[in-house]
Amino acid sequence: MSGKANTKKTFRRTAALLLALLMLFTAGCRASSYMAVGMVRTNTKNSANLSFYSLRGKIVFTVKSSGEGDVTYTAKLESGTAKVYVEWAGSKTELFTINGGEEVSSHGGYVDSGSVTIIVETDGTCKNGEFHFNVK
Repeated sequence: MSGKANTKKTFRRTAALLLALLMLFTAGCRASSYMAVGMVRTNTKNSANLSFYSLRGKIVFTVKSSGEGDVTYTAKLESGTAKVYVEWAGSKTELFTINGGEEVSSHGGYVDSGSVTIIVETDGTCKNGEFHFNVK
């Protein structure tokens, strides 16, 4: 292989690596990273739902808010601990924490119109969970 072909190959590999690193860096908290068994995940314009037998990691949803409102939610979890965050207009706030054996149903996380990110993060492995979110 000639020196010129080797240089092109090295350049392409370096460019691909830099692009991959840039994508990881800019994704930040908006990237899902999880291991799951028996998971069903749906995401529509203004709602998100998640159910699973086993989940470990982070699931990220993006929904749209049509105006002033907040996030309504219900959740239940058989075992483990999960925290749920809402990110809107550059601000990430904790919406709620749920522990094994609990069920929650409430609202919070004021949002105005635009994209809203909902982040579910587990602390270890969670079992038999259901999460439902709606944004007005």
